[in-house]
Amino acid sequence: MLAKPASALVLVGHGSTLNPDSSAPTHDHADALRARHLFGEIAVCFWKEEPSMREVLRMVESDDVYVVPDFISEGYFTRTVIPRELGLEGDLTRAGNRMIKYCAPVGSHPHMTDVLLKRARETAPDAPPAETSLVIVGHGTSLNDNSAVAAKEQVERIGALGLYGEVLAAYMEEPPLIAEWDQITRCPNVLVLPFFIADGLHSYQDIPVLLGIEEEGAPAASQREVFRRNPYTARGRRLYYASAIGTEPSIADVIVDQIVAFDAAHPAAA
Repeated sequence: MLAKPASALVLVGHGSTLNPDSSAPTHDHADALRARHLFGEIAVCFWKEEPSMREVLRMVESDDVYVVPDFISEGYFTRTVIPRELGLEGDLTRAGNRMIKYCAPVGSHPHMTDVLLKRARETAPDAPPAETSLVIVGHGTSLNDNSAVAAKEQVERIGALGLYGEVLAAYMEEPPLIAEWDQITRCPNVLVLPFFIADGLHSYQDIPVLLGIEEEGAPAASQREVFRRNPYTARGRRLYYASAIGTEPSIADVIVDQIVAFDAAHPAAA
């Protein structure tokens, strides 16, 4: 069991000025870890919400600080924005008497595969896996979105286990498009897992509309119910739709795993 009573943990999320649900998973993960008493102190910060990244290091007193990005993949935010805002120089940054340890984002840890499989089982408990197409949905973009790479990596890992009839990635803004889910899948059951940290406009509104299970412009209050009405009958199939993977409570375990992985890679600092 990891125990670091002399260390601080800082969780970094994206946040949103428009969607209050965006920061909820990061706060939930922090609360879950506080309950375990693994660290001397735990703080959260965000790019688009308060507390900001630039002030968070002043919020903790420990000289040994682990920073874990609550993001799905390596990319612009983890490689550029967070290091710039926190004044980091790499994996290890010495600032006076303080050592700041910058870990990889939660979504890049191999144990994310276990989290996805757990969510899949919970979302479609009555769907025989061999007769189910598992679709992992990323954002996707023509501007080199690394979340697409992360989704493909998970498809390879889960597909290699041979649990589901097929496993594939689909995206909102690049082929294969999630809007064409019935054309790119072949099994009678289709299970869709959004590969996002938070339930926001994408998982509440955009993807349900693309799947054909919600209408454009549906009242925002109805969006939370979209995950509770499984299975849907749509386009001649049984369709199961999960909430964003970042809302899974076991993400707290992956955060700990990333710290263990960091210590293993930097034994002198650990």
